[in-house]
Amino acid sequence: MALEQEERQELLKLARSSSLREDMHRLASSRHNPLLVDGRVDLDRWLAFLSDYNKFVNHTPKPFRPISDRVMKL
Repeated sequence: MALEQEERQELLKLARSSSLREDMHRLASSRHNPLLVDGRVDLDRWLAFLSDYNKFVNHTPKPFRPISDRVMKL
């Protein structure tokens, strides 16, 4: 998908914008990852997040069904 000339000029203008770069650095510096504790992933928080997300999307596991094909080529 090729960019139109106008879009290309807009992206180049944004890339040269020092205020946009400063804003992105400010956002990055205040970023918070709730799964990290003292720089390490807290597995209890990770499992709680996955469980809550699973409830949110209402995912019910499907029963295992063996693959019946013997020769599968990509």
